[in-house]
Amino acid sequence: MDEFNLHLTGDIHAITAANNLLAAQLDARMFHEATQTDPALYSRLVPTIKGCRQFSPIQLSRLTRLGITETDPDKLTPEEVTRFVRLNIDPDTITWQRVLDTNDRFLRKITIGQSPSEKGRTRECQFDIAVASEIMAILALTTSMTDMRQRLGRIVVASDTDGNPVTAEDLGASGALTVLMKDAIAPNLMQSLEGTPVFVHAGPFANIAHGNSSILADIMALKAWKNSSTSSAATLVLVPNAVVLVATVRALKMHGGGPLVTPGVPLPAEYINYRHPCRAVLIQRLASGAGAFDAVICTHWAEGGAGAVKLAEATFRAANEPSNFSFLYDLTKPVEDKIRTIARRIYGADDVDIHPKAQEQINRYRKQGFNDLPICMAKTHLSLTSDPSIKGAPTGFTIPVKEVRASIGAGFLYPLVATMTTMPGLPTRPCIYDIDLDPDTLEVKGLF
Repeated sequence: MDEFNLHLTGDIHAITAANNLLAAQLDARMFHEATQTDPALYSRLVPTIKGCRQFSPIQLSRLTRLGITETDPDKLTPEEVTRFVRLNIDPDTITWQRVLDTNDRFLRKITIGQSPSEKGRTRECQFDIAVASEIMAILALTTSMTDMRQRLGRIVVASDTDGNPVTAEDLGASGALTVLMKDAIAPNLMQSLEGTPVFVHAGPFANIAHGNSSILADIMALKAWKNSSTSSAATLVLVPNAVVLVATVRALKMHGGGPLVTPGVPLPAEYINYRHPCRAVLIQRLASGAGAFDAVICTHWAEGGAGAVKLAEATFRAANEPSNFSFLYDLTKPVEDKIRTIARRIYGADDVDIHPKAQEQINRYRKQGFNDLPICMAKTHLSLTSDPSIKGAPTGFTIPVKEVRASIGAGFLYPLVATMTTMPGLPTRPCIYDIDLDPDTLEVKGLF
Protein backbone atom coordinates (compact mmCIF):
# COMPACT_ATOMS: atom_id res chain seq x y z
CA MET A 1 0.00 0.00 0.00
CA ASP A 2 2.90 2.37 0.58
CA GLU A 3 4.05 1.82 -3.01
CA PHE A 4 0.51 2.44 -4.24
CA ASN A 5 0.37 5.81 -2.47
CA LEU A 6 3.91 6.90 -3.33
CA HIS A 7 5.82 6.19 -6.55
CA LEU A 8 4.16 2.94 -7.68
CA THR A 9 5.41 2.33 -11.26
CA GLY A 10 6.53 5.89 -11.81
CA ASP A 11 3.63 7.07 -13.98
CA ILE A 12 3.44 10.48 -12.30
CA HIS A 13 7.20 10.92 -12.63
CA ALA A 14 6.95 10.22 -16.36
CA ILE A 15 4.14 12.77 -16.68
CA THR A 16 6.16 15.34 -14.75
CA ALA A 17 9.21 14.79 -16.96
CA ALA A 18 7.18 14.98 -20.17
CA ASN A 19 5.24 18.06 -19.07
CA ASN A 20 8.36 19.95 -18.02
CA LEU A 21 10.27 18.96 -21.15
CA LEU A 22 7.56 20.66 -23.20
CA ALA A 23 7.68 23.73 -20.93
CA ALA A 24 11.47 23.92 -21.28
CA GLN A 25 11.27 23.62 -25.06
CA LEU A 26 8.60 26.34 -25.18
CA ASP A 27 10.74 28.90 -23.35
CA ALA A 28 13.93 27.83 -25.10
CA ARG A 29 12.31 28.23 -28.52
CA MET A 30 11.11 31.74 -27.68
CA PHE A 31 14.63 32.61 -26.48
CA HIS A 32 16.33 31.31 -29.62
CA GLU A 33 13.87 33.05 -31.94
CA ALA A 34 14.42 36.32 -30.08
CA THR A 35 18.23 36.14 -30.23
CA GLN A 36 18.95 34.72 -33.70
CA THR A 37 18.44 35.65 -37.33
CA ASP A 38 16.40 33.42 -39.65
CA PRO A 39 19.48 31.91 -41.35
CA ALA A 40 21.12 31.20 -37.99
CA LEU A 41 17.95 29.55 -36.67
CA TYR A 42 17.60 27.49 -39.81
CA SER A 43 21.20 26.28 -39.73
CA ARG A 44 20.74 25.10 -36.15
CA LEU A 45 17.29 23.60 -36.61
CA VAL A 46 18.40 21.72 -39.76
CA PRO A 47 22.16 21.21 -39.30
CA THR A 48 24.57 19.57 -41.69
CA ILE A 49 25.73 16.29 -40.16
CA LYS A 50 28.52 14.33 -41.88
CA GLY A 51 27.95 16.29 -45.03
CA CYS A 52 24.23 15.54 -45.09
CA ARG A 53 21.40 17.96 -44.33
CA GLN A 54 17.85 16.71 -43.97
CA PHE A 55 14.61 17.40 -42.15
CA SER A 56 13.61 15.12 -39.30
CA PRO A 57 10.21 13.39 -39.61
CA ILE A 58 8.57 15.86 -37.21
CA GLN A 59 10.01 18.77 -39.22
CA LEU A 60 8.61 17.27 -42.41
CA SER A 61 5.25 17.16 -40.66
CA ARG A 62 5.56 20.88 -39.91
CA LEU A 63 6.38 21.61 -43.56
CA THR A 64 3.21 19.81 -44.58
CA ARG A 65 1.11 21.83 -42.14
CA LEU A 66 2.64 25.02 -43.55
CA GLY A 67 1.80 23.93 -47.10
CA ILE A 68 5.48 23.77 -48.10
CA THR A 69 6.04 20.92 -50.58
CA GLU A 70 9.82 21.19 -50.90
CA THR A 71 11.64 18.62 -48.75
CA ASP A 72 15.24 19.47 -49.65
CA PRO A 73 16.52 21.80 -46.88
CA ASP A 74 18.80 23.60 -49.35
CA LYS A 75 15.97 24.51 -51.73
CA LEU A 76 13.58 26.40 -49.46
CA THR A 77 13.04 30.02 -50.39
CA PRO A 78 13.92 32.74 -47.82
CA GLU A 79 10.20 33.28 -47.23
CA GLU A 80 9.68 29.55 -46.62
CA VAL A 81 12.66 29.47 -44.26
CA THR A 82 11.15 32.30 -42.23
CA ARG A 83 7.78 30.56 -42.00
CA PHE A 84 9.50 27.33 -40.97
CA VAL A 85 11.75 28.71 -38.23
CA ARG A 86 9.42 31.32 -36.68
CA LEU A 87 6.68 30.17 -34.32
CA ASN A 88 6.23 33.80 -33.17
CA ILE A 89 4.75 32.76 -29.83
CA ASP A 90 2.80 35.48 -28.04
CA PRO A 91 4.01 35.30 -24.41
CA ASP A 92 0.72 36.70 -23.13
CA THR A 93 -1.17 33.66 -24.46
CA ILE A 94 0.99 30.91 -22.95
CA THR A 95 -1.13 28.35 -21.11
CA TRP A 96 1.40 25.55 -20.62
CA GLN A 97 2.81 25.48 -17.08
CA ARG A 98 5.48 23.50 -15.31
CA VAL A 99 4.33 20.85 -12.82
CA LEU A 100 5.56 19.27 -9.61
CA ASP A 101 4.07 16.46 -7.56
CA THR A 102 4.40 18.37 -4.30
CA ASN A 103 1.89 20.70 -2.67
CA ASP A 104 3.91 23.92 -2.82
CA ARG A 105 1.83 27.09 -2.55
CA PHE A 106 4.83 29.35 -3.24
CA LEU A 107 5.02 28.04 -6.80
CA ARG A 108 1.54 29.30 -7.67
CA LYS A 109 3.13 32.42 -9.17
CA ILE A 110 6.82 32.66 -10.08
CA THR A 111 9.15 34.60 -12.37
CA ILE A 112 11.47 32.70 -14.69
CA GLY A 113 14.42 33.80 -16.80
CA GLN A 114 16.22 35.85 -14.17
CA SER A 115 19.67 34.45 -14.95
CA PRO A 116 21.92 36.86 -16.92
CA SER A 117 22.26 34.16 -19.59
CA GLU A 118 18.58 34.67 -20.49
CA LYS A 119 19.37 38.29 -21.43
CA GLY A 120 16.51 39.90 -19.55
CA ARG A 121 13.77 37.71 -21.00
CA THR A 122 11.81 37.14 -17.83
CA ARG A 123 8.14 36.27 -17.59
CA GLU A 124 5.65 35.37 -14.91
CA CYS A 125 4.27 31.83 -14.87
CA GLN A 126 3.32 29.15 -12.36
CA PHE A 127 3.58 25.54 -11.32
CA ASP A 128 0.59 23.19 -11.25
CA ILE A 129 0.35 19.95 -9.30
CA ALA A 130 1.59 17.11 -11.55
CA VAL A 131 -1.74 15.30 -11.73
CA ALA A 132 -3.36 18.46 -13.12
CA SER A 133 -1.19 18.24 -16.23
CA GLU A 134 -2.99 17.74 -19.52
CA ILE A 135 -0.61 14.84 -20.12
CA MET A 136 -2.25 13.03 -17.20
CA ALA A 137 -5.63 13.64 -18.81
CA ILE A 138 -4.28 12.35 -22.12
CA LEU A 139 -3.00 9.22 -20.38
CA ALA A 140 -6.45 8.59 -18.93
CA LEU A 141 -8.30 9.18 -22.20
CA THR A 142 -6.01 7.58 -24.77
CA THR A 143 -6.91 4.31 -26.47
CA SER A 144 -3.56 3.25 -27.93
CA MET A 145 0.08 4.24 -28.36
CA THR A 146 -0.73 5.76 -31.75
CA ASP A 147 -3.65 7.70 -30.29
CA MET A 148 -1.47 8.96 -27.43
CA ARG A 149 1.20 10.14 -29.87
CA GLN A 150 -1.43 12.10 -31.81
CA ARG A 151 -2.98 13.59 -28.67
CA LEU A 152 0.41 14.71 -27.36
CA GLY A 153 1.06 16.39 -30.70
CA ARG A 154 -2.24 18.30 -30.48
CA ILE A 155 -1.42 19.88 -27.10
CA VAL A 156 -1.79 23.65 -27.47
CA VAL A 157 0.74 25.60 -25.41
CA ALA A 158 0.06 29.15 -26.64
CA SER A 159 -1.01 31.22 -29.64
CA ASP A 160 1.22 32.96 -32.12
CA THR A 161 1.08 36.69 -32.79
CA ASP A 162 -1.54 36.08 -35.50
CA GLY A 163 -3.81 34.19 -33.10
CA ASN A 164 -3.10 30.68 -34.38
CA PRO A 165 -2.58 27.81 -31.91
CA VAL A 166 0.98 26.64 -31.25
CA THR A 167 1.21 22.93 -30.51
CA ALA A 168 3.68 20.45 -29.09
CA GLU A 169 4.06 19.18 -32.66
CA ASP A 170 5.08 22.66 -33.79
CA LEU A 171 7.71 22.69 -31.06
CA GLY A 172 9.04 19.34 -32.26
CA ALA A 173 8.47 17.76 -28.85
CA SER A 174 5.61 15.29 -29.26
CA GLY A 175 7.79 12.34 -30.30
CA ALA A 176 10.03 12.78 -27.26
CA LEU A 177 6.97 13.14 -25.01
CA THR A 178 5.68 9.82 -26.32
CA VAL A 179 9.01 8.15 -25.53
CA LEU A 180 8.83 9.42 -21.95
CA MET A 181 5.26 8.12 -21.68
CA LYS A 182 5.73 4.76 -23.44
CA ASP A 183 5.75 2.71 -20.23
CA ALA A 184 3.24 4.82 -18.32
CA ILE A 185 0.55 3.94 -20.89
CA ALA A 186 0.33 0.40 -19.49
CA PRO A 187 -2.36 -0.02 -16.78
CA ASN A 188 -1.16 -1.37 -13.44
CA LEU A 189 -2.62 -4.68 -12.26
CA MET A 190 -2.79 -4.72 -8.47
CA GLN A 191 -4.90 -6.41 -5.83
CA SER A 192 -7.14 -5.25 -3.05
CA LEU A 193 -6.56 -6.19 0.60
CA GLU A 194 -8.80 -9.18 -0.05
CA GLY A 195 -6.85 -10.30 -3.11
CA THR A 196 -9.32 -9.03 -5.71
CA PRO A 197 -7.59 -7.99 -8.96
CA VAL A 198 -7.76 -4.25 -9.55
CA PHE A 199 -6.63 -2.09 -12.46
CA VAL A 200 -5.08 1.17 -11.26
CA HIS A 201 -4.15 3.64 -13.95
CA ALA A 202 -3.86 7.41 -14.24
CA GLY A 203 -4.63 9.90 -11.53
CA PRO A 204 -6.39 12.90 -13.01
CA PHE A 205 -6.98 15.76 -10.64
CA ALA A 206 -10.77 15.50 -10.49
CA ASN A 207 -11.25 19.25 -10.05
CA ILE A 208 -9.17 20.03 -13.12
CA ALA A 209 -9.61 17.01 -15.35
CA HIS A 210 -12.23 14.30 -15.52
CA GLY A 211 -11.47 12.28 -12.41
CA ASN A 212 -11.73 8.80 -13.90
CA SER A 213 -9.47 5.80 -14.34
CA SER A 214 -8.06 5.26 -17.81
CA ILE A 215 -9.98 4.11 -20.86
CA LEU A 216 -7.30 1.48 -21.44
CA ALA A 217 -7.86 0.06 -17.96
CA ASP A 218 -11.61 0.04 -18.61
CA ILE A 219 -11.07 -1.79 -21.92
CA MET A 220 -8.95 -4.42 -20.18
CA ALA A 221 -11.45 -4.82 -17.36
CA LEU A 222 -14.35 -5.23 -19.80
CA LYS A 223 -12.44 -7.80 -21.80
CA ALA A 224 -11.55 -9.70 -18.65
CA TRP A 225 -15.18 -9.60 -17.48
CA LYS A 226 -16.75 -10.49 -20.81
CA ASN A 227 -13.84 -12.64 -22.00
CA SER A 228 -14.50 -11.14 -25.40
CA SER A 229 -12.51 -9.45 -28.14
CA THR A 230 -14.26 -6.07 -28.02
CA SER A 231 -12.08 -3.59 -29.89
CA SER A 232 -10.93 -0.34 -28.36
CA ALA A 233 -12.91 1.57 -30.98
CA ALA A 234 -16.13 -0.01 -29.73
CA THR A 235 -15.51 1.25 -26.20
CA LEU A 236 -15.66 4.83 -27.44
CA VAL A 237 -19.41 4.53 -27.95
CA LEU A 238 -20.16 2.87 -24.62
CA VAL A 239 -22.70 4.68 -22.47
CA PRO A 240 -23.54 3.96 -18.82
CA ASN A 241 -26.37 1.56 -18.03
CA ALA A 242 -26.59 2.61 -14.39
CA VAL A 243 -25.19 5.13 -11.94
CA VAL A 244 -24.03 4.33 -8.40
CA LEU A 245 -24.41 7.42 -6.25
CA VAL A 246 -22.37 7.28 -3.04
CA ALA A 247 -24.14 9.08 -0.20
CA THR A 248 -22.51 9.07 3.22
CA VAL A 249 -24.26 10.30 6.32
CA ARG A 250 -21.48 12.78 6.95
CA ALA A 251 -21.68 14.27 3.46
CA LEU A 252 -25.45 14.54 3.57
CA LYS A 253 -25.29 16.23 6.95
CA MET A 254 -22.76 18.70 5.58
CA HIS A 255 -24.65 19.49 2.39
CA GLY A 256 -28.08 19.16 3.96
CA GLY A 257 -27.32 21.73 6.60
CA GLY A 258 -28.22 19.76 9.72
CA PRO A 259 -29.21 16.43 11.31
CA LEU A 260 -31.09 14.07 9.06
CA VAL A 261 -33.29 12.59 11.77
CA THR A 262 -36.19 15.03 12.11
CA PRO A 263 -38.16 15.06 15.38
CA GLY A 264 -41.52 13.41 14.89
CA VAL A 265 -40.36 11.07 12.10
CA PRO A 266 -40.97 7.56 13.49
CA LEU A 267 -38.50 4.74 12.98
CA PRO A 268 -39.34 1.06 13.62
CA ALA A 269 -38.16 -0.22 16.98
CA GLU A 270 -35.99 -2.92 15.41
CA TYR A 271 -33.81 -0.20 13.91
CA ILE A 272 -32.87 1.26 17.28
CA ASN A 273 -30.39 -1.50 18.13
CA TYR A 274 -29.40 -2.10 14.53
CA ARG A 275 -25.64 -1.81 13.91
CA HIS A 276 -26.19 1.03 11.39
CA PRO A 277 -27.18 4.45 12.66
CA CYS A 278 -30.84 5.33 12.31
CA ARG A 279 -29.83 8.05 9.87
CA ALA A 280 -28.60 5.45 7.36
CA VAL A 281 -31.98 3.72 7.41
CA LEU A 282 -33.76 7.03 6.94
CA ILE A 283 -31.49 7.87 4.00
CA GLN A 284 -32.34 4.51 2.50
CA ARG A 285 -36.07 5.22 2.79
CA LEU A 286 -35.79 8.74 1.39
CA ALA A 287 -33.67 7.63 -1.57
CA SER A 288 -36.08 4.88 -2.50
CA GLY A 289 -39.00 7.26 -2.13
CA ALA A 290 -37.27 9.80 -4.38
CA GLY A 291 -37.11 7.33 -7.24
CA ALA A 292 -33.80 5.49 -6.85
CA PHE A 293 -33.78 2.03 -8.42
CA ASP A 294 -32.53 0.74 -5.08
CA ALA A 295 -30.87 2.08 -1.93
CA VAL A 296 -28.41 -0.19 -0.18
CA ILE A 297 -26.66 0.28 3.16
CA CYS A 298 -23.03 -0.77 2.69
CA THR A 299 -20.51 -1.88 5.31
CA HIS A 300 -17.49 -2.50 3.10
CA TRP A 301 -15.55 -0.01 5.21
CA ALA A 302 -15.72 -2.58 8.03
CA GLU A 303 -16.41 -5.93 6.36
CA GLY A 304 -14.65 -5.61 3.02
CA GLY A 305 -16.23 -7.11 -0.05
CA ALA A 306 -18.87 -8.95 1.97
CA GLY A 307 -20.24 -5.60 3.07
CA ALA A 308 -20.88 -4.51 -0.53
CA VAL A 309 -22.38 -7.68 -2.00
CA LYS A 310 -25.93 -6.32 -1.87
CA LEU A 311 -24.77 -3.15 -3.62
CA ALA A 312 -23.13 -5.23 -6.36
CA GLU A 313 -26.30 -7.24 -6.81
CA ALA A 314 -28.45 -4.10 -6.98
CA THR A 315 -26.07 -2.52 -9.49
CA PHE A 316 -26.18 -5.64 -11.64
CA ARG A 317 -29.97 -5.57 -11.66
CA ALA A 318 -30.07 -1.86 -12.45
CA ALA A 319 -27.57 -2.20 -15.28
CA ASN A 320 -29.81 -4.77 -16.94
CA GLU A 321 -32.79 -2.45 -16.95
CA PRO A 322 -33.50 -0.12 -19.90
CA SER A 323 -31.70 3.21 -19.52
CA ASN A 324 -32.50 6.65 -20.88
CA PHE A 325 -28.99 8.09 -21.00
CA SER A 326 -28.58 11.39 -22.83
CA PHE A 327 -25.95 14.09 -22.94
CA LEU A 328 -26.49 17.32 -21.04
CA TYR A 329 -25.83 19.64 -23.98
CA ASP A 330 -25.16 19.79 -27.71
CA LEU A 331 -21.41 20.05 -28.30
CA THR A 332 -21.93 22.54 -31.12
CA LYS A 333 -23.51 25.10 -28.78
CA PRO A 334 -21.35 28.12 -27.89
CA VAL A 335 -18.91 27.53 -25.02
CA GLU A 336 -20.74 30.11 -22.91
CA ASP A 337 -24.05 28.24 -23.35
CA LYS A 338 -22.49 24.93 -22.37
CA ILE A 339 -21.01 26.45 -19.22
CA ARG A 340 -24.35 28.08 -18.40
CA THR A 341 -26.20 24.77 -18.89
CA ILE A 342 -23.91 23.01 -16.43
CA ALA A 343 -24.25 25.82 -13.89
CA ARG A 344 -28.03 25.85 -14.08
CA ARG A 345 -28.85 22.17 -14.55
CA ILE A 346 -26.21 20.63 -12.30
CA TYR A 347 -25.46 23.27 -9.66
CA GLY A 348 -28.84 25.01 -9.57
CA ALA A 349 -27.33 28.44 -10.26
CA ASP A 350 -29.30 31.32 -11.69
CA ASP A 351 -26.57 32.22 -14.16
CA VAL A 352 -22.83 32.47 -14.78
CA ASP A 353 -20.57 35.50 -14.64
CA ILE A 354 -17.87 35.08 -17.28
CA HIS A 355 -15.05 37.50 -16.46
CA PRO A 356 -13.30 39.46 -19.24
CA LYS A 357 -10.15 37.29 -19.20
CA ALA A 358 -12.24 34.13 -19.50
CA GLN A 359 -14.31 35.64 -22.32
CA GLU A 360 -11.14 36.61 -24.18
CA GLN A 361 -9.89 33.02 -23.88
CA ILE A 362 -13.24 31.61 -25.04
CA ASN A 363 -13.19 33.90 -28.05
CA ARG A 364 -9.68 32.76 -28.91
CA TYR A 365 -10.59 29.07 -28.66
CA ARG A 366 -13.66 29.62 -30.82
CA LYS A 367 -11.57 31.38 -33.47
CA GLN A 368 -9.06 28.53 -33.40
CA GLY A 369 -11.79 25.94 -33.99
CA PHE A 370 -12.13 24.51 -30.48
CA ASN A 371 -15.70 25.59 -29.69
CA ASP A 372 -17.18 22.09 -30.06
CA LEU A 373 -15.18 20.48 -27.26
CA PRO A 374 -16.96 19.30 -24.08
CA ILE A 375 -16.64 21.24 -20.84
CA CYS A 376 -15.10 20.07 -17.57
CA MET A 377 -15.77 22.55 -14.77
CA ALA A 378 -12.93 23.15 -12.29
CA LYS A 379 -14.81 24.12 -9.14
CA THR A 380 -14.73 23.51 -5.41
CA HIS A 381 -16.25 20.18 -4.42
CA LEU A 382 -17.35 21.53 -1.05
CA SER A 383 -20.41 23.39 -2.30
CA LEU A 384 -22.76 23.60 -5.25
CA THR A 385 -21.79 27.28 -5.33
CA SER A 386 -18.30 28.68 -5.77
CA ASP A 387 -18.11 29.39 -2.02
CA PRO A 388 -16.94 26.32 -0.04
CA SER A 389 -18.69 27.60 3.11
CA ILE A 390 -22.19 27.49 1.57
CA LYS A 391 -23.77 24.09 2.07
CA GLY A 392 -27.08 22.50 1.19
CA ALA A 393 -28.96 23.28 -2.02
CA PRO A 394 -28.88 27.08 -2.21
CA THR A 395 -30.65 29.16 -4.83
CA GLY A 396 -30.22 32.61 -6.28
CA PHE A 397 -26.45 32.38 -6.78
CA THR A 398 -24.16 32.99 -9.75
CA ILE A 399 -21.15 30.94 -10.81
CA PRO A 400 -18.12 33.19 -11.53
CA VAL A 401 -15.80 31.95 -14.28
CA LYS A 402 -12.42 33.62 -13.88
CA GLU A 403 -10.46 31.71 -16.52
CA VAL A 404 -10.96 29.07 -19.21
CA ARG A 405 -8.12 26.72 -20.13
CA ALA A 406 -7.91 24.29 -23.01
CA SER A 407 -6.77 20.66 -22.97
CA ILE A 408 -6.87 20.19 -26.73
CA GLY A 409 -4.88 16.96 -26.79
CA ALA A 410 -7.09 15.45 -24.11
CA GLY A 411 -10.15 16.90 -25.81
CA PHE A 412 -11.93 19.33 -23.48
CA LEU A 413 -12.05 22.89 -22.16
CA TYR A 414 -12.03 23.54 -18.44
CA PRO A 415 -13.31 26.76 -16.88
CA LEU A 416 -11.80 27.70 -13.52
CA VAL A 417 -14.51 28.83 -11.13
CA ALA A 418 -13.77 31.54 -8.55
CA THR A 419 -10.51 30.97 -6.65
CA MET A 420 -9.94 27.39 -7.82
CA THR A 421 -6.19 26.72 -7.70
CA THR A 422 -4.23 24.11 -9.65
CA MET A 423 -1.44 23.93 -7.06
CA PRO A 424 -2.46 22.87 -3.53
CA GLY A 425 -0.55 24.01 -0.46
CA LEU A 426 0.67 22.20 2.61
CA PRO A 427 -1.38 22.63 5.79
CA THR A 428 0.11 23.83 9.07
CA ARG A 429 0.73 20.24 10.10
CA PRO A 430 1.26 18.08 7.01
CA CYS A 431 1.42 14.30 7.36
CA ILE A 432 5.19 14.40 6.85
CA TYR A 433 5.47 14.75 10.64
CA ASP A 434 4.32 11.14 11.00
CA ILE A 435 6.17 9.48 8.11
CA ASP A 436 9.49 7.73 8.55
CA LEU A 437 11.39 4.67 7.40
CA ASP A 438 12.61 1.78 9.54
CA PRO A 439 16.27 1.53 8.43
CA ASP A 440 16.45 -2.17 9.30
CA THR A 441 13.22 -3.50 7.76
CA LEU A 442 12.70 -0.66 5.23
CA GLU A 443 9.09 -0.55 6.40
CA VAL A 444 7.35 2.76 5.84
CA LYS A 445 5.79 4.07 9.02
CA GLY A 446 3.09 6.66 9.60
CA LEU A 447 1.78 6.80 6.04
CA PHE A 448 -1.68 5.54 7.05
